Order: sequence, then C-alpha cells, then structure tokens
Amino acid sequence: MTDLGANLRAAREATGVSLSAMAARTHYSKPLLGLLETGRRAIKPEHVTAYAHALNVSLDTLYGPPDDPLRVAHEWLVADTPAEAHSAAGRRVGATLAAKLEGRVIELRHLDDVIGGRDLFPLVRKELTSAQNVVNEASYTERTGRRLLTVVGELAQLAGWVASDAGHYTEAQRVYLSGVSAASDAGDPGLAGQLLSSLSYQIANVGNPADAALLARSAVKGTASHTTPVVRALLLERVAWANARARQREATQRALDAVDDAYEQRSTSVEEPEWVYWLNRKEIDVMAGRCLIELGDPLTAEPLLSGAIAAYSPEHAREVALYQTWLAESYARAGVFDAARTTIDRARKAARGVNSTRLDLRIGTVENLLPA
Repeated sequence: MTDLGANLRAAREATGVSLSAMAARTHYSKPLLGLLETGRRAIKPEHVTAYAHALNVSLDTLYGPPDDPLRVAHEWLVADTPAEAHSAAGRRVGATLAAKLEGRVIELRHLDDVIGGRDLFPLVRKELTSAQNVVNEASYTERTGRRLLTVVGELAQLAGWVASDAGHYTEAQRVYLSGVSAASDAGDPGLAGQLLSSLSYQIANVGNPADAALLARSAVKGTASHTTPVVRALLLERVAWANARARQREATQRALDAVDDAYEQRSTSVEEPEWVYWLNRKEIDVMAGRCLIELGDPLTAEPLLSGAIAAYSPEHAREVALYQTWLAESYARAGVFDAARTTIDRARKAARGVNSTRLDLRIGTVENLLPA
C-alpha cells in the first residue's frame, strides 16, 4: 500500500514549499501537517485535496497507483453510496439494489485486509447508515427485505470490527448490537452469532475476559444447529481466546481442539458465507499461538506464529505486523530479548502508514516487555 503521508511530503518538497508555507496555503496548522506527512495522524480525503490544490498537482500524483487500497477508500468516501443513489431515484427498491449492496459489503470487507481501521471506519460507517436508511424508509418485498437486513447485519459486523481496530470501543459495541437485531430480523442466526462473538473478542481484549467467555459461549450455543463448519470454527476461536485471556487453560485447550474438529468438517459441498473467507489453517495456528502465549507457553507458540507469518504477502501489512508483535512477545516472554527486539522492529516497519490503534497498542505492549 502506498505511504500516503510520504507522498504528501515528497510532493511538497518537490515544489519547494516549506511546511510553514503549506500551512498558510491550506489553512491547516503546521503541527497537523507534520503529523499527516509522518503517518502519525490519519489522512482524510480533504487533506489530500488541499495538498493537490495548494501544490497544483493532480490527485494521482499524491495517491499513487489507481488501485491503491487507501485511494479506493478515499474515493468511495466522497462518492454517493449505492443506497444513496437509489434513494435519490425513488422509494421502491428491489433485487438490483440488494445485489449492489451485497457486492459492496464484500469489497469493503476485503479492503479491511489492507487498510487500517482509522482509515476504513468512516467509509464503512457511511455505508451502514445509508443501508439502514433504506431498510427504515424504503418499500420492498419480503425477500428483498431479508437481503437488505442481512446487508445491514454484515455491515454492522464490519463497522464494529474496524471501529474496534480504530480504538472506538463504545461505538463498536453499539453497532455490533444493532447488527444482531438486523441479523435476527433477517432470519440469519449464524450472522447474529458472528456479531456477538465479534463483540466478545473486543471485550476479551479491553474488558472482562470472563464476560467475554460467557458471551462467546452463548454465540456458539445459540447457533449450534444453524452454522456451517468454518463458521463454527470461527465462533469457537473466540471462545478459546476469551478463555485464554481469562487464564483458563483447560477450557482454552478444549475450545482449540473443537476449532480443529470443526474446521476439519469443512466440505466443498457445504456453502460457507463469504465473511469467513479469511479463516484458514494458518489463521487457526496464529490463534493457537496467541492463546499459548497468554497461558505462559511462548516456546510452543513460536513455530505456529513463524509459519503463519511466512505465508502472508506484504500487502497485508496490518496482519503481518500484528502477528509479528505476538511472535516478538513469545521471544520476550521466553527471555530471548535480541530476537524480540529484531521482530518488533520488523513489526514497526511493517506498520508504517497503517492507521490501526490496535496495532499501535500491540507494539507498545511488547516494547514494554523489553529491558531498557
């Protein structure tokens, strides 16, 4: 992904404009511009537009390649959503809009692979609000209504996920719970379980792990007869993580064993929802490794994490950096501090330009484990 802050700085320096002069031209403060150019503040579309006007350069010059994920996200943010366009055209909606919104959710979900939450959350929130407005204000058939409610539920899950990645925990909880209601109305218990287990994951990280474990188990039990194998594996992963955070060793191991059992039951004859496209063997190994670190077994965790990291491509910068923080923590807790420092340095480098509060906090957590 293009380092947009570096592009802004390079364009400014290429035209011989000082930071002070740029502040005067754009009416943004000099400290803010410095933060934008060094990647320490999330860059919004209006910032890029201001640079383009002030420097008399094209947006292409600043954004870089046309298919850069951050550029795509910014262009979407300033354009009308499909729901807004249809709303302007009339009040009756049908399968055409439902299909467009379903495709839009998939595109947004895959953008989350390569864009940090602080950049992606405004876009997903906009899409969610537009879809909710259609559900509340338009007219449609019962079948179309179920499709639209499913879209709202999936957007709510994605909005909650990226809000949490951006550090907006209260907002994440609110949209997760609104999504549960939409998924239930759509008759999709698997999606409702996904939303509840996603919330349990946040609570395990920033709240009470015992509460998270109860919520995660409830999601599994409530969807027991309605889930496909990979969905069940995902929900059980959240149970394992909450138990690991609560330092419940036996419960964690039982859940991890159940994850393996569920995943092995997957079949090409069973259609999985698109939202579990990312769950594979290496992701399961990462979760197992993370749980082992929480339970005080970093040496067993190390090969699981190393193997998964090696399988990732560089454009998945946030995931690579996040998993490197766990690998660094495994080294640190095993007392192998040189390897821990080397690995966290790699994570910091991979994280450059990725606007993820979750990642920033993880890097800080591991750095605090290292001796001065």
